[in-house]
Amino acid sequence: MIKFLMPVDGSKSSENAVRYLIRLARCKEPAEIHLINVRRPVDAWEVRRFLTEEEIAHTQQAEGETEMAAARALLDEAGFPYRAEVLIGPVAQTIANYANEQGCDAIVMGSHGRGELASLLMGSVATQVIHLVKIPVTLVR
Repeated sequence: MIKFLMPVDGSKSSENAVRYLIRLARCKEPAEIHLINVRRPVDAWEVRRFLTEEEIAHTQQAEGETEMAAARALLDEAGFPYRAEVLIGPVAQTIANYANEQGCDAIVMGSHGRGELASLLMGSVATQVIHLVKIPVTLVR
């Protein structure tokens, strides 16, 4: 069984990557799919001054679930089982660590994230992931 890691961020590129993975997994059945969303740690004192650790954790979990919603819907519709998690940490390093810890065989992810800043830094997380892992990484536009 091949293990795929699918990091998503709610972007169009992420959705396209999920669609690609579904087509790929149909050819390579059975497949184990790990769907993750990585949230950067909240270190800003301005936030920590007004929110408790529990409130911050709840907010990050909710935002991660929202960003995974489209990917989950696509996988559910395709009938593929998957494991979904929201993780906290430096994005690229957390993706690489998760792939390593779970023994993933390949990573399929969007080539770039959401928003104008993501467009300017096109592929910065994807590029970092490629340099951090020793397994194949497929980038989807």
